[in-house]
Amino acid sequence: MFNRDYFKGWYFKCSTKEKTIAFIPAFHRHNHKETVSLQIITNDETYNILFDSLKYEDKPLCIKLGSCIFSEKGIELNVKNDNISIKGKLVFKQITPIKYNIMGPFKFVPFMQCRHSVYSMFHQIDGEIIINKQKFNFKNDIGYIEGDCGYSFPKQYIWTQCNFKNGSLMLSVADIPLWGIHFTGIIGIIMLNGKEHRFATYLGAKLKHIGDNTVTVKQGDYQITAKLIKKNAKPLYAPVKGAMKRTIYESASCKAYYCFSYKDKTLSRFTSEMASFEFEYI
Repeated sequence: MFNRDYFKGWYFKCSTKEKTIAFIPAFHRHNHKETVSLQIITNDETYNILFDSLKYEDKPLCIKLGSCIFSEKGIELNVKNDNISIKGKLVFKQITPIKYNIMGPFKFVPFMQCRHSVYSMFHQIDGEIIINKQKFNFKNDIGYIEGDCGYSFPKQYIWTQCNFKNGSLMLSVADIPLWGIHFTGIIGIIMLNGKEHRFATYLGAKLKHIGDNTVTVKQGDYQITAKLIKKNAKPLYAPVKGAMKRTIYESASCKAYYCFSYKDKTLSRFTSEMASFEFEYI
């Protein structure tokens, strides 16, 4: 697919009021060797399934691994081997894209370690997935889709995503190496009551605080704080120079606190038991 170390992956999060399951189809290239995988993370387990090949289109988004399909219209799964059996179908409706590429002008900067995409901040999910006889039923439930590509995940970063009443949010803060220097890169979207609020380095966002499982970002008179209260971390593989040899820890469904404000006015403040969080920051 590519002549250099490279990875490209997508993240399909599907949540009910009690359970979360996320699917991560990806391909990876390291030392001219290509591999393809599907990682799955739930409240309780993680799975890593290898495939022979992956085909994809970005517009409209559609990824095919064996007889599995992931797209903006939904997910079809049919996997069976000695360790795992997965079968089912989910239908997506009312996909909610963001106004423009989350990377902004950084979309055109060469040699970026990792580039991020957001395909849908939230959408409706209906259907059923069965994993090793465990059923995941969805009826008028909520989903989220994003993606990453490049050659490595940042050495240090936080990422969080949460659907909430009247909206959805995603925030990422990372140490970015570029052209021999390092800087703190920030991207985030808060969809609240149908309006998109964007935080980004290219819009003047600054890191105000990070540590103790808490991050605060300020942009002009707007501010967002995200705090991981109770983790539910499970191991996932992440790329290093295209090879899936790093272990990160994601809480696909955990307890977290968020506060979004403008000047002295709180626009949204809540605690969720269904947040997703990765706090890979020392």
